[in-house]
Parts: sequence; C-alpha cells; structure tokens
Amino acid sequence: MALNHQALRGLGYVPSYQASAVPFLTSSLTIPVSTSEPIVINFNTVTRFITVTNTNSVDDPNYPLRFGFSRNGIKGVENNNYIVLNNGDSYDAELRVTKVFLLSDSPAHSSSGSVVAGLTDINSSLLQTNWSGSMGVG
Repeated sequence: MALNHQALRGLGYVPSYQASAVPFLTSSLTIPVSTSEPIVINFNTVTRFITVTNTNSVDDPNYPLRFGFSRNGIKGVENNNYIVLNNGDSYDAELRVTKVFLLSDSPAHSSSGSVVAGLTDINSSLLQTNWSGSMGVG
C-alpha cells in the first residue's frame, strides 16, 4: 500500500520546512498612514521564512513602517505588537505565518516596502491560530 504524502502534509510535516521554498515577492508597496487600514499580504500556503523591508532610501526623510501578524497588533489596539523598520531596514525570520500586515508608523506620511517569503506546500487553512494582537503576538 502506497503512502499518500499529500495527506501527511500538516503543520508538523518537517520535510515541508526542509525543502527549498517556493518564492513569493511583492515590492513597490505604498504603505498607508497609521490612521488608515493596513495592507494585508495573504499567503495561500504557510511560510517557511519572511523578509520585510522598508524600501525608502536612507538618504530621504525617515518614514518608518510597521509590520505584524494581526490588524489589532499593528494598529496598537491592546498593545503595540509590531516591529518598526526605519528607511533601508529589513527584518527576516523563519516564521510560519499566513499573512503579514503593513502600516506606516506616521499619521501624516506613507511609507514604502517589500515582502519576500518562502512558501511551503502546506495549505494556509491548516494554520488556524487566532492572533488577535494581544499577549505579545502581533
């Protein structure tokens, strides 16, 4: 009897994280001011890693951007559960997420950014965690 490897793939399926990731890239994003709704980048599969970059030039006035993993976290509804990136800064980590939220850190100036991710073959519907923006999860 042959194994159905597709049926075995879940959040704990280690080979999905060991294999080369499928590339995802979106750039030239205009990140709205902090009083607006954030941009949401949705991934159709669970990520293996992500990199978020503030693509504003370091020679320009600093327009930081925020990113996090829930609307409430990035808007600071309960706590400020987000990371702030100044012009030219980037953040990369091996995280399994299905979305990233982006927002300017200023109420008056938009920012710009890009997101690079490595995608696994694990369907995003399997990651049902409710990250509400509280308790340190942004």
